[in-house]
Amino acid sequence: MDFGIEEKLIPGTILERTRMGGATGGEFLDKIFYITDGVMLAQIREIAGIDGSTLQNWLKRGWVVNPKNKMYTKDQLARILLINMMRDTMQLCDISFLLTYVNGVPGDVSDDIIPESQLYDYVCRLLDRLIGAGELSRDSLIGLIDETICDYVEKYSGARGRLRRALEIIVMSYYANLVKRKADRLVAELRDR
Repeated sequence: MDFGIEEKLIPGTILERTRMGGATGGEFLDKIFYITDGVMLAQIREIAGIDGSTLQNWLKRGWVVNPKNKMYTKDQLARILLINMMRDTMQLCDISFLLTYVNGVPGDVSDDIIPESQLYDYVCRLLDRLIGAGELSRDSLIGLIDETICDYVEKYSGARGRLRRALEIIVMSYYANLVKRKADRLVAELRDR
């Protein structure tokens, strides 16, 4: 079903793509971290539109690793954006489970199958191809995922399958969020008549 969905924002942020030259995913993160090794909480609020208490809650629950010297890394920001992308359509405990399914314990890179900045890049690349593409079956989504992750090198046997499944869920969750936002806009238009 084609809902005529468009996305003007960089996924997980409140920034319009045009502000960043159309960049999303890894290219967007590279622009943010071009001259710095980290971003502060105030910058994350400007990027993601989440308040400090929400992020503090995520830190306290262990969903995001505490920053070093009050600076968040590229992978920490990517994780925050991924959580932010899904939180309107999935329960936070399910989002945490999904990200743990992909990368194990937050902050322990030894059990990661992929850097979270690369995961975010894959998600954005998939969304760029899917949004506005019309009807899409699950099989064609899996095909697009396989094309997108063709450069992924498994850290251990089965990692590609885990990544494929997680990407399917993340993309579906975000697309559901876009459909919900469109429905909300349509209802608002009815009220304004």
